[in-house]
This record gives sequence, structure tokens and C-alpha cells, in this order.
Amino acid sequence: MYKSLEEICQIEKESGKPFWKIVQEDDCREQGITEAESFEQMRRMYQAMQYADEHYDANLKSASGLVGTEGKKMQEAREAGKLLCGEFIGKVMEKALKTSESNACMKRIVAAPTAGSCGVVPAVLLSLQEERGYTEDQMVEALFVAAGIGGVIANRAFLAGAAGGCQAEIGSASAMAAGGVAHLLGGSATEIANAAALALKNLLGLACDPVAGLVEVPCVKRNVMGAVNAMTSADMTMAGIFSKIPPDEVIDAMRAIGRSMHEDLRETSKGGLAATPTGNEIKERMSHLL
Repeated sequence: MYKSLEEICQIEKESGKPFWKIVQEDDCREQGITEAESFEQMRRMYQAMQYADEHYDANLKSASGLVGTEGKKMQEAREAGKLLCGEFIGKVMEKALKTSESNACMKRIVAAPTAGSCGVVPAVLLSLQEERGYTEDQMVEALFVAAGIGGVIANRAFLAGAAGGCQAEIGSASAMAAGGVAHLLGGSATEIANAAALALKNLLGLACDPVAGLVEVPCVKRNVMGAVNAMTSADMTMAGIFSKIPPDEVIDAMRAIGRSMHEDLRETSKGGLAATPTGNEIKERMSHLL
């Protein structure tokens, strides 16, 4: 697993291999499998994302009752033409809610990179495939790109909210999705890394403060924010807008911020939204479930 995005960019320049292939070859070495086996593994991941979206249950709520049905509400608002963000971004928002709600309702999802941030990458990639008609193989390539970015973040920093706050979960997922989009739009490794950097920069310092200790509030709606952020970061990159801070340094900054965060802001439910009067009231009400 690579320790820097710069290393992947350099390999692309020297070998001419695309970002996704460099990541896949590393995966093959690590797992001791063939390229065909690796590709099919990732294809199953993408198909599981499709399954989670297609089998969303609009009537299902989580055991706490805090999460559920909102993906359907977004779908209805989109279909009615009520969204200022428009059809495409509305679809991204809808899918982010649906997948995240499915996680809270204990349905099958893909942790990308975590369960709490599982709605970001699927929302972005599934919506983009529907919008642009990319093949499934192209989407699998985009997932390799996302995985490579996630691997570097895991190596240089962390992916868990308990370690680095929600910037490590939603922030990393948004960076992964942004890189995947940049790849689909024809971006080079440098552009892919930049899209990831822009996405992560936007979410630096985000606290992990789950109400009642459940990955539901505010987690589900943060997936929407992470997904839309990924799209805008990829668009900025492909328009020629680049981060003044190099991608690997952005990841290092995220690590430093996470380490400096008080433990109350790292998934302990002792601070932030979890510590508000309403957050405490919900925790007390949910105490019989915990």
C-alpha cells in the first residue's frame, strides 16, 4: 500500500500506467492474486453498492427511530422538481441518504472507507454512471482510484472517527470519491490527487460527535455533504483549480488536527452535537437500547 499520493503520481509519469492500474497492481502484490481476480473483487464491491441503492426500504427505520425514510423524501422532492441543486446533485444527495440509512438499519453496505461514511462514494459513483453512461468496468477502475487514495490516507493518518474525528471518515470518503470522479472525467494522477486534496481540505477539523453513540445523527446527513463536496472538488480540479498545499501535506495536516482534537470530539459522544441539551435528551431516551 502506497504511503504517498506523490509516489503514485511519479509512477504514472515514469511508467505511463494510469492511477487505477498502479493501485490494482499493488493490490495484487499484497493479496497474492491475479489482476483478473483483483478486478472481480472490486467489481463485487461496486455491485454491492448498487444493491444497497436499489434495495433501499423507504419504510424501514433504525432501531432507535432516529434514522430512516429521508432518502425517499429526497427522491420525492427531486422528482417533483423542488430542489434548487437540480436533478443530478439531487440524485447524489438522495443516494447518500439511502445508503447511509441502510447502514443504520443494518442492511448490507460497503464500508468506503467506514460504515459511518458508506454513503459518500456510492452516491457519487452511482449517480455519475447514471448521468454519463459509464461502463461497469470504468466504475470499477474509479473504485480502485478511490481505494488507492483511502490507502494513502490510512497510511499517513487515519480513517476512524475515534482516532481523528469525522474529518477522518467523511473527509476521507469525500477525498476518495473526488479522486474517482476526476479519473472518470479523464484526469491524470496529479489531477486525481488534487481533487482528493481539495475535498479533504474542505472538511478539516470536522468533529465526530454521534448523538447517543449511534452512527446516525449527524452522521447520515454528513454523507450528503461529503458526496456533494466530492463533486465540487472534482469540478474545480478539472477546471484547472489546484490546491496551494500539496495533497500529501493536506493528509498530514488532517493527521495533526486529529491528534490535537480533544477526545470529546472523537466519537466518544461527550462533546459537540452529542452534548447539546437535545443530544443528551435523546441519549437518555435511548439508554434502554444501548
